[in-house]
Amino acid sequence: MTRPLRLDAPVVENRDEGGPHRRLRLRVADWPGFEPGQFVMLSPGARSEAERSDPLLPRPMAVYRAEPCDGGALVEILYKVTGRGTTLLAEARTGERVRMVGPLGRPFPAPAPERPVLLVGGGTGIASLFELAARAADAAPVRVLLGARTAADLMGRGDFEALDLEVGLATEDGSAGRRGLVTELLEEALDRQGAASVYACGPTGMMRRAAELAAAQGGSCCHVSLENTMACGFGVCLGCAVPRRPGGFALVCCDGPVFAAEAVAWAGLP
Repeated sequence: MTRPLRLDAPVVENRDEGGPHRRLRLRVADWPGFEPGQFVMLSPGARSEAERSDPLLPRPMAVYRAEPCDGGALVEILYKVTGRGTTLLAEARTGERVRMVGPLGRPFPAPAPERPVLLVGGGTGIASLFELAARAADAAPVRVLLGARTAADLMGRGDFEALDLEVGLATEDGSAGRRGLVTELLEEALDRQGAASVYACGPTGMMRRAAELAAAQGGSCCHVSLENTMACGFGVCLGCAVPRRPGGFALVCCDGPVFAAEAVAWAGLP
């Protein structure tokens, strides 16, 4: 695991992606690299001479991808504007600085060579899967399944399609792909091809169903990336605890965010 950085990173781009979605690119000196599934903590908006205390806490954001640049990297984040913190982040302009800590957390394990890989993303959880899709394609057949309420909510859709992988879409209103839930696509894929390595990130109900489907398909394994509210990102505040099976708790920030699905006590999650 690489040692996380703590720095104020200049904004290179903070682009409107349509609706409430944004694409943030930060120039990060001495970027140590990252593994798929890791995340960073970002300040709620650009830094200024006066420290902001409202909102006080940073926001966890999945690292979408990173591009080498001048001895460091352009680190890219896809995010959705949902509240005061992300609204302030959306207002950060080119040249302003955003406080960043990362990369943090335990990543997705590499898929077994030659074993089919199914990536299942829902809503903002889609952002956690892009780098895994890009890297896994070199070692195994990969199918990406993306789901959201509407076509406009399918974050990064064009990026996934540009990877030249098989991409299945599901929207609740039928505006893109299949009308319904992305887990319905997963069930069909598992029925058709048998055992696979399943990786999921999205709403809790979606991940729980993905875990159930993988467990029912003998020989399949499933890893999930949990999306919990957290204040620190490295195990101090204890605010991101989740119940484990058969007992006890784990911290999403440092024991995760990626867990083997069978290790999560799903009934104890909201």
